[in-house]
Amino acid sequence: MDTETTENFAAELRARLAELERMSVLSADGRKVVELDQQAVGRVSRIDAIQAQSMALATEERRSAERQRIGAALKRVASGDYGYCLNCDEAIDPRRLTIDPAAPLCLDCAKG
Repeated sequence: MDTETTENFAAELRARLAELERMSVLSADGRKVVELDQQAVGRVSRIDAIQAQSMALATEERRSAERQRIGAALKRVASGDYGYCLNCDEAIDPRRLTIDPAAPLCLDCAKG
């Protein structure tokens, strides 16, 4: 893969990382501890708030995992290993990287 193509993928990865960080900051309130003050909130509202908090925490865990994948891909860019399968060392099809620029495996290794 040529340098320009690699840099285009790296720019896309950095943009996605920035977007994940922005979404994480915007959703911070949804992950806060739910108050159990019975005077302030009714039982059904507390249950709804706890469920919303649980979903926000799960979403943040997925964001964190994606940030880690992107960080690993950016390290591969820096080391010159980007675009090569971590399992078999063959080049990853650029069409696969277009769909998922953080993909660490070629399609054959990902299937197997």
